[in-house]
Amino acid sequence: MGISRFITSFMLLLFLILSSNVFKCSVPVDATTAAKFTFKGFKGSQTAIQAEGASTIQHDNGLLRLTDRNHNATGTAFYREPIRLRDYTNSTNFKVCSFSSSFVFVIIPSSPGNGGFGFTFTLSPTPNRPGAESAQYLGLLNRYNNGNKSNHVFALEFDTVQGFKDGADRRGNHIGLNFNNLSSEVQEPLIYYETADRKEDFQLDSGEPIRVHVDYDGSSEILNVTIYPTRLESKPEKPLISRRVSELTGIVEEEMYVGFTAATGKDQSSAHYVMGWSFASCGENPKADWLHLEQLPDPPPPKTSLRDKKGYTSQVVALIVALSIVTVVLLVLLFVFVMYKRQIQEDEILEDWEIDYPHRFKYRDLYLATKRFKESEIIGTGGFGIVYRGNLSSSGPIAVKKITSNSLQGVREFVAEIESLGRLGHKNLVNLQGWCKHKNDLLLVYDYIPNGSLDSLLYRTPRRNGVVLPWDVRFDIIKGIASGLLYLHEEWEQIVIHRDVKASNVLIDEDMNAKLGDFGLARLYERGTLSQTTKVVGTLGYMAPELTRNGKGSTASDVFAFGVLLLEIVCGNRPTNSSGDFFLADWVMEFHANGGILSAVDQKLGSSFNGIEAKLALAVGLLCCHQKPKSRPSMRMVLRYLNGEEDVPRIDENWGFSDSSRDDLGINVVGYVSSDKASTSNTFSSCSEVSSSSYR
Repeated sequence: MGISRFITSFMLLLFLILSSNVFKCSVPVDATTAAKFTFKGFKGSQTAIQAEGASTIQHDNGLLRLTDRNHNATGTAFYREPIRLRDYTNSTNFKVCSFSSSFVFVIIPSSPGNGGFGFTFTLSPTPNRPGAESAQYLGLLNRYNNGNKSNHVFALEFDTVQGFKDGADRRGNHIGLNFNNLSSEVQEPLIYYETADRKEDFQLDSGEPIRVHVDYDGSSEILNVTIYPTRLESKPEKPLISRRVSELTGIVEEEMYVGFTAATGKDQSSAHYVMGWSFASCGENPKADWLHLEQLPDPPPPKTSLRDKKGYTSQVVALIVALSIVTVVLLVLLFVFVMYKRQIQEDEILEDWEIDYPHRFKYRDLYLATKRFKESEIIGTGGFGIVYRGNLSSSGPIAVKKITSNSLQGVREFVAEIESLGRLGHKNLVNLQGWCKHKNDLLLVYDYIPNGSLDSLLYRTPRRNGVVLPWDVRFDIIKGIASGLLYLHEEWEQIVIHRDVKASNVLIDEDMNAKLGDFGLARLYERGTLSQTTKVVGTLGYMAPELTRNGKGSTASDVFAFGVLLLEIVCGNRPTNSSGDFFLADWVMEFHANGGILSAVDQKLGSSFNGIEAKLALAVGLLCCHQKPKSRPSMRMVLRYLNGEEDVPRIDENWGFSDSSRDDLGINVVGYVSSDKASTSNTFSSCSEVSSSSYR
């Protein structure tokens, strides 16, 4: 009886156990299960990682090697347990639940510039990728199934060569998002953000450890990818990729595997390593564990020896030692020679202008301040040089102009800027901090002006973002330029003729103040002397008519260029066009002759301008563009006109032309007056005057 009762109890217990298992199996497969794992190196993790192909866990250091540098190799390494990523919690239709992953990797090319092809971080329905090909297929897909929706794979691609079916304009060293396809839906060159608007590039196959964070939010379907070298102390706040990836809903199956694939090519190969990896999914705000570098295996050496585990013969050792000694001796001699030559160069005889202007910067400081004159730091180019943005610890942001040294005119510009701008000081002139002459490099250092040139604010910026320079700012800029020219012409110890007043040579600071710069064509004269220059210089459209006859620049020719610039600021039109059939001053004069001078005001301003100030400015501009130099006002009178302190001469009949000189002026004034425009009989008379209130 006792045995019977025991058997009955045993059978009942067995039934309950089986029923419990059946019940567990009957739980809907769509229920999500939170998953989390962290590998601080992979030593002893062979049972948790399914590695196939060229992939292996190295026993000596615990690194996960996806491929070595053999050619046409593929390798895969997946977490052995499947991950459930479907979430039916709040809806009858599933969504992909949130997940997060972090890993540190190293790519070592077979030789510099000859690495390939890259690797992927992958969500796959299988813990391997059977049939996947090497090279551009990255061990993920092949030529037959690429692009098939039945693949159900999502990959974050790390590509070190030109990507799959990329055009000729695409380059390697990028990351991409791939959905069932090796043609990336999103592709970004490899950078990290130092700040929200300042970025820095780096190489995938540099051999240094690189950290990646992948974070997907299931609610918003936003995927963020951040990648940066581990030498950075903290994670950049701005991810490289941040976008919605609704495609994951059609890719994720009931069970997915997470891992890596990699491949090399026929002629290009790299060794791909993963130093550490963490992953978390589902649950509330899953977050992969942070991987501390000191807890991970050491990164692999840049390149393994070709003679690993093989000894050298005594003769080879002796030869290596002998060659090493000879090499060291030669290097010491070379070092002594270089130092001797540098000492001679530093003791070179300085020219007079180098002694008079001692504020000389060290070339190394400017070289480092401009990030080795990096192309990304270029902020402007000119006829005789390139301008770079820089940053000095002693003085902050600077602009460095690198003069084209093989140009004689460039050398003249360099000396002219130092001799003139180096001693000038005015709030409406660009401040020259100093200079540097190093071998063939000629460098000028200015204050950095953040808003760029007036030319860009008038033309390029409005087209790019719709921002139009307001009237009150334009009027203040006009008076600022006039104040700077007055200082050059009358208030400094010598007379300075700028000779190249134009919109691109006016810079606008952070407070929208005008600063006249680029004194490469400027000339200095003692008061009471006359200009002896006979070479015609300047910019087409701004040149005074008399320059084409005698080539002698003067304060009056500067006033003419200022008048053209003033009209350009008010009208928003360039002084002339490429065909030579439009001249701004003539165009404004026609509006004045027809009694509607305000129609010349920049149409982009609409009605948002001061009509009184606009009439006054246009009248002053036309007066400065008078064809006769003696009839143009001085810059002191220009400022008095603009400030309403002096009456402006009334526009009369001739505007500087005589009947006998019209044709000559029409032919000789290059880039300004045409014969048909000169025939209009509206000019200034300096004899009759009107009060400034007539322009108000």
